[in-house]
Amino acid sequence: MIHALDDATSFHDRFATQSRLTDLVLAPDGTCLIVSVQIINDEGTRQVSRLWEVDPSGERESRPVARSVQGDFAPAFAADGTLLFLSGREDTDSAAVKSERRGVGLWALPEGGEARPMAHHPGDISAFAVAKDASTVAYTADLLPGAPNAEAYAELRRERESAVVNAVLYEATTTCALGAGPGPDEPHTFVLHSDGAPVNAGSQGLAGTGEMALSPDGSLVAYTRAATGRAPDTNVVVVADAATGVERHTFSRPGHQYYRLAFTADGPALVCQRQREETYDTEWRVTLVAFDLASGEESDLLPEFGNWPWPGRAVLSPTRGDTTLWFTGDEQGHCPIFRRDADGTITRLTASGAYDSLCVSPNGTTLYALRSTIGSPPRVVRLDAVTADQHPTFLGAPGDLDSLPGTLTELHVEADDGFPLRAWLALPDGVSAERPAPLIILPHGGPQMSWSAWTWMWNPWPFAARGYAVLLPDPALSTGYGQRMQERGRGQYGGQPYRDLIALTDAALARKDLDASRTGLAGWSYGGYLANRAATLTDRFKAIVTHAGMWNLEAFQIDTDMHAYFQKIFGDPRTQRERYEANSPHFHAAKVTTPMLIVHGGKDHRVPIGQALSLHSDLQRLGAPVKFLYFPDEGHAIGAPNHIRIMYETALNFLDHHVLGQEWRLPAML
Repeated sequence: MIHALDDATSFHDRFATQSRLTDLVLAPDGTCLIVSVQIINDEGTRQVSRLWEVDPSGERESRPVARSVQGDFAPAFAADGTLLFLSGREDTDSAAVKSERRGVGLWALPEGGEARPMAHHPGDISAFAVAKDASTVAYTADLLPGAPNAEAYAELRRERESAVVNAVLYEATTTCALGAGPGPDEPHTFVLHSDGAPVNAGSQGLAGTGEMALSPDGSLVAYTRAATGRAPDTNVVVVADAATGVERHTFSRPGHQYYRLAFTADGPALVCQRQREETYDTEWRVTLVAFDLASGEESDLLPEFGNWPWPGRAVLSPTRGDTTLWFTGDEQGHCPIFRRDADGTITRLTASGAYDSLCVSPNGTTLYALRSTIGSPPRVVRLDAVTADQHPTFLGAPGDLDSLPGTLTELHVEADDGFPLRAWLALPDGVSAERPAPLIILPHGGPQMSWSAWTWMWNPWPFAARGYAVLLPDPALSTGYGQRMQERGRGQYGGQPYRDLIALTDAALARKDLDASRTGLAGWSYGGYLANRAATLTDRFKAIVTHAGMWNLEAFQIDTDMHAYFQKIFGDPRTQRERYEANSPHFHAAKVTTPMLIVHGGKDHRVPIGQALSLHSDLQRLGAPVKFLYFPDEGHAIGAPNHIRIMYETALNFLDHHVLGQEWRLPAML
C-alpha cells in the first residue's frame, strides 16, 4: 500500500508541474507554427510561458524561439511575418522610462532581430489583434472612467497609489472577469498605426470582454461593449473606423451576447458567435452569425445544425470571396473540427478528440490545431482541411505525458425520461472482477460544458493513480447532445441533471470490476453544486468533495459577479420562492450525513466565498463531519502549482480515509 501511495503522489506531483501548450498560431507564409508552452518557474511557484517553434511539415524538431524569454505569451504574426506577443519583460533601451512598472506590453520579434517594444499602457495590455494584410494592430487595455486617454490614466493611477486610494464608484454593472475583482478600470480598444500613436476606438464598458478584430486592410476595427441601460443580457458589436475611432456600424439583439469576432478575407462581413443565455423559460442556444457590413443584415450560419455543438471561434477561409469556414464544438464527448462550405453544407473533419487553437494554411488546404482527449494533454497536430472523420498527424512539441495510470472507456445508459446518456470512465491499472476498484464520480462545471477535453482542474488521472476508477458524467445541460439536452435541464439545476448523474452512477456500478460499496463524489463549480445537492438527497456515497459549489442559491445569485444571468434562471426569490426551494441544497442541510471536504478560493467572484462559509457553518452547526480547505489568494480555479498539489493530496487523503477506511493523513504543508 505504501508503494501505491508513493506512485500516486509521484503522479500528481508530475501532473502539477507538467508543461502545458496553449495559443497555437501559423506564420502568414505557412512555414512556421508558434505555440505557448507554460512551464513552472525556477522557484516552482507559478506557471510562466515561453514561445516554441514547431515545424508544420513535422521534419524538424521543435525548439524554443530564439530570443524569446520566460514570460512571453499570446503569440500572433503581423502581416510581414514579424512575431508579436505579450510580455512583462523590461525594455533594455537605456532611454526607456523606468519611473514606474511597465506591466504587460506588446512586443515585436522580427526574424533574426532582437525583441522590441511596440506598445505599453499603464497597467497591462490584456489582448491584441492584427490585420491580415496591413501593419495595423489593435489591443485592449484599461482606462479609469475619469481618464480620457493613457496619459491621464497613468497620472490618475499615480495619484490613487500615492494617496492609498482603491475606492470604486459603480455607475453601471459590476460584472467582472472570472477570478478578478470588479473595476474600477474599464477595458477600451486601442488601434496602433505605423506611426506608433494609439487611437482610442472606444470603451468596452465594465462588462467588456477584450473581444476585437481588424479588417484585413486594417481600416476597420470591431469590438464588443456592454449595452446601455438595464440590459445585462445584451452586448453590442461595434465596427469603427480604425484611424479615427468613429463608429460605422453597431449590431445587437435583445437577450443575446456576441463573442469571437472575425472579418472575412475581403472584409465585407463580420462573423462571430451569438449566444442566447439560459432563462427559466428558454434554453441556452449558441450559433455562428455573419453581419453584412453593406446591408447591415445578420444571418444565422448554422440554422439547421441539429447536433448543436456550441460552436467556438470561426476560422475563415484566407481566400478572397470564399465563405468557407471551420469551427469546433462539443459532440458526444468529443470536440471535433467542422467545416462549413459556401452552400451551408457541414462536414465533421475529425473522428475523435477535442480541438482548439485552430489555424488554416494560406492556401486553405491544411489545418493545424491543438488536440487533446480525456487521456492526453494538448498536442500540436496537422489535418487535411476537407476530409471527413480523419485522424490527425502529430507534430513534435513539448507537453506530452509519458504514460497514464489506467485506461479510458465509455459508458451508456438510458435516463428516466428515455434520453440516451453517456460518460467517460477512467479505470486504474490492475482493475478486474477479482480486484474491483472503488469509484469516484466527477461531475463537470458549467453546467453548459462536457467532458470532452483534457483538463488541469479535477483531472481524473491523479485519482486513478491512487487506485480509483473515475466516472465523468455528462448529465442534462451538458453540451454536444443536441438542443433537447438543454431543454431537459432548463430551470432545474438540481432536478434532471442530478437524476442523470445517479443513472450513470448506477450503470457504472453494474460493472463487476467496480466496487459499489466504496464510492465517493467530487465536483467543481456546477459540479460542486451537484455534489452539495447529492449530499442532501442521498447517503450512498462514503465521502463528498465540493469545490467552489453553490449551496444557498438565493444568497449566491445576489453575490455572484453574474447576478443578472442567474436571476434570469431562477427569478426574484421574493416572488418565485418555489424555484429556490426546489433547487437550493441549503434548505435540506439537516439531511447531510456524508463526510464532506469543502474547497474554495478567497478571491472567487463567480461563486463567492460566502457559499463555502455558509455550507461549512451549516454542517458544523448540525454536527455533520466536514473539513474546509481554504486558499485565500485563489479564485474560482486553483492555479498555483503547489496549491494544485495540496488540493489533490488533501482530496485523495480525505477519500482514502472515508471511502477506503484508511487512517487520515494531514498533508505535510498544512
